[in-house]
Order: sequence, then structure tokens, then C-alpha cells
Amino acid sequence: MANDIVIVGAGPVGLCLARALSGLGLRITLIEQQPLNEISDPKFDGREIALTQKSVRFMQQLGLWDLIDPDARSPLRRAKVFNGASLSALEIGHELAGHTELGWLVSNYLIRKAAYDAVHRSIVENHDVTLLAAEKVSSVKSDDVSASVTLESGKTLSARLIIAADSRFSATRKMMGIPADMRDFGKSMLVCRMTHEQPHQYTAWEWFGYGQTLALLPMNPDRSTNAHQSSVVLTLPACEATGLASLDPGEFSANLEQRFARRLGVMKLASTRHLYPLVSVYPERFVGKRFAAVGDAAVGMHPVTAHGFNFGLASVETLCKGIVAAHRNGVDVGAESVLSRYGDSHRRATRPLYLATRLVTDIYTNSSVPAKLARNIMLRAASFSMPFRKAIAASLTG
Repeated sequence: MANDIVIVGAGPVGLCLARALSGLGLRITLIEQQPLNEISDPKFDGREIALTQKSVRFMQQLGLWDLIDPDARSPLRRAKVFNGASLSALEIGHELAGHTELGWLVSNYLIRKAAYDAVHRSIVENHDVTLLAAEKVSSVKSDDVSASVTLESGKTLSARLIIAADSRFSATRKMMGIPADMRDFGKSMLVCRMTHEQPHQYTAWEWFGYGQTLALLPMNPDRSTNAHQSSVVLTLPACEATGLASLDPGEFSANLEQRFARRLGVMKLASTRHLYPLVSVYPERFVGKRFAAVGDAAVGMHPVTAHGFNFGLASVETLCKGIVAAHRNGVDVGAESVLSRYGDSHRRATRPLYLATRLVTDIYTNSSVPAKLARNIMLRAASFSMPFRKAIAASLTG
């Protein structure tokens, strides 16, 4: 089967990429190892995505934003960073960025559903996207003339460009021989929704404790009870997180209430619980011969800065601009010049924050006495620095 572009991975980034490239006269095939029903009707997975203003604008361009129920889009107006048991915090408000909100919080599964629906619309209207579900790539080849992927089912698809959008542990990237800097923190993220007694004022919390990190992502009130509701993200050593997730709902709720020092009053579990390994990944390069990586396959961020999916959308936007320009000018979309510009641009956009995030997590998850002193000094200094706070606000809005 001949294609212009083959995208490996039909998660939200892969689907957004297919949607962005549809309607240009290119033949696109999406390959996903999950069955079609899991792509078309994804289930709640605990993850809430903090979207920047820039990401929302791009989703509007792709026709995704209006496919998401407005009641499921929670505004993020403020962010607070706590250190240890201190009641004082570094606070970042929306007014520092000149918007009525810093960004928006939307469930990952709803973004996936909207992305699939948008791609399905492209399939019906443009007839230029083919989705192959329940298929797994077994090998990838590329040379100066073309590229190809072979599936475990025996099919081989040729293309001018192969794009990996298959997670931070990308098998496709590995098949292309691209090494990656991978940091396994030896911890797990436990994520779920909880209702609580005290209002959150649409403020996100990042709470660096000792032996744990807590995050609170403000959601809209529960539809049935109108109770205050948030997504809770708890980072713990993997074995401890697994044990906590196995507690019955009542014990679990009481445990989380205590971990939040009862600052939110009574807390109650309001969803299923989910565990994810905490691993950050940064490849040696984002491109190869007739190959490019996007999304988490390009940059797998630590969630502390909430930039993972935003970087994913940025990679889609940057790569698409290069592909569109090349196609309109009659240039091969898999040409080295096209891909190297994308690789250089995305590296400049992501590398500084990736390294800064590594530094922050190293300091704020270290319980040694020097680290405790350093984190206190850094947080206090940042609280009194208006340029620094404005820079953080600009980063959160994108």
C-alpha cells in the first residue's frame, strides 16, 4: 500500500497530526495497535490535561475544541506551589499573563474522543486518511528514496515519510536506531478525581512534600451533587502507590484527606484510580532518514510542568507547517531539509524547559538537608520576583 505519510500511533497526538494534514492532497495512514472501539470510544483514564491558551487555539483550528462539552472544560485561573508543611506559596495568577484564565483542564479521554471524531470527519469528507486499528508495527525501513513499515499481520506499507506518535517508549523510534535519554524516577503517579469540602477557586496546587508530591487540578463541580471536585495526582515510590491504590474507597479517601493536611476539608473518592510510571524521555534527535517523532515519542516530560501534551501539539503544529510548505512548493515531504528544520525548531522550543524541569524535580524531590534549604530559598526568591512569576505565567498560557 503506497502512502505519502504513515503515522504510527493513534493517540491524541497522532490523531491531531492526521487531522492537521488532511485536505492537502496527501495520502495518510494511521496505524494503531489498540482495537477500533478503544480508539473511537476511549474510557476515563484518570489523566487531566492542562492546556495552554496556545494549545486551545490550535485545537480550535483543528475543529476539536467545539467537540468537547463546555461543562467538561475547567478553567485554570491560578497556580500555587507549596514546599513542605508551609502555608505560604509561590502564587501565579491569570492577571500576570493578561488572560481571564491561565489555561484549561480537560480529561485526556475527552481529548482523544474529540480527536478521533475530527479524524473520522476527515475520512468521510476528504477520503485521504486510512485508519488501521489492531495492527502492530514489526519493522521500519528507510532510504534516500522511500520508507516502509511492516506490520505483524504481514502487510507492508510504503511511504515518503514515517512519523512516530506511539508514546515516550516509542518502539518505532527504537527501530530507527535513535537512542534517548531516559530517566526512570522509580516512582508512580496515582491519579483520580475527588470531591472535597473546601472550594479550590479554580487554583492548581503543586505541593512538594517530603517523600511525596501532591498535585491538585481544579475541575468543574460534580454535575449530580454540585460538590467541589478536583483531580488529584499523588507521586510516591511505586510499591507504596500500588498499596495505596488497593485500599477500599473509604480508607483511600481518609488517607488522601490526611495527606492534604485536611486543607480541603472532607475528601471523597469520585472516580476510578489509575497508576502510571514516572519516566521522562528525551531522544538524541527527533528525526532520521524519512522519519520524524512527535508527541511523547519526541519529548516525554515529567508532569510537574504540565507541558507534555502541549509540547505534543507544538510538535504537530511545527512539523505540519514544514510539510505543508514543502507539499505546496513541490518538495518531497520526507526530504532531509524539511525534517531537519522541524527537528531543530522543536529542540529549541523544548530542550530548555526539559532541562529546567529535571533540575526542579531533582531539588524538590530530594529530602537531604542541603536540598531542603535550597528549595526554601528558591521558592521565597521566586515569590518576590515579578519577572520570574510573569515568565511562569507566560509559560502556563503558552
